[in-house]
Amino acid sequence: MSQNIIEFLTVGGPVVWVLLVFSVIALTIVLLKIIQFWAVGAERKRSVNIALQAWKNKNAKVAMQALSQKYLVDQLVFYCMQSIYTHKQDLTLIREEVERRAIEQLGLLKHYLRPLEVIATLSPLLGLLGTVLGMITAFQQMEAAGSQVDPSVLSGGIWQALLTTAVGLVVAIPALTLHNWLERKIERVTHLCNDAVTQVFTHPVIESALLTSDKKELHAA
Repeated sequence: MSQNIIEFLTVGGPVVWVLLVFSVIALTIVLLKIIQFWAVGAERKRSVNIALQAWKNKNAKVAMQALSQKYLVDQLVFYCMQSIYTHKQDLTLIREEVERRAIEQLGLLKHYLRPLEVIATLSPLLGLLGTVLGMITAFQQMEAAGSQVDPSVLSGGIWQALLTTAVGLVVAIPALTLHNWLERKIERVTHLCNDAVTQVFTHPVIESALLTSDKKELHAA
């Protein structure tokens, strides 16, 4: 089997070797992104839903205890709840800081998606380039043979040339599919972050926290 693979790579030429490297890079990126999404609990909703329900019931301490600092959305929601509950700073500043943290975290999730997109775009073009070069070689051999052209030589050159296009498509189609899948997951995480943080800010418990803080300030005065 290994001998067949070596022969396959030899027939395909340098273009197939480049496409093979592309496929290894694409697979590595996808595996790393899957591990990253799993580690940060990208679409984990259970703890966030529990926390939001407690927040709506005006039980801020229980809400914050339900959140985990390991997960992306939990971290953002925890920061919002803690900042609002302790009234550390103005709501506008809290919103801006949450937005900054969300952009930073989502930016980490987007890392290496561009190389995956480049691989999906370049692979079929490289395959087509290999085919064109192979066809040029096949017709050069045909011209050199003159009137004694062997059809088997020409057909053999053509299938070898078309081999690179097939390999390019084999690499590009999964890479493009997985790239779109990862982008869609990031979109869902973005929506989840936006929805959870909005619920924290729009719920009446904010008024309660601010009112308590105002009373403390008046009492101190």
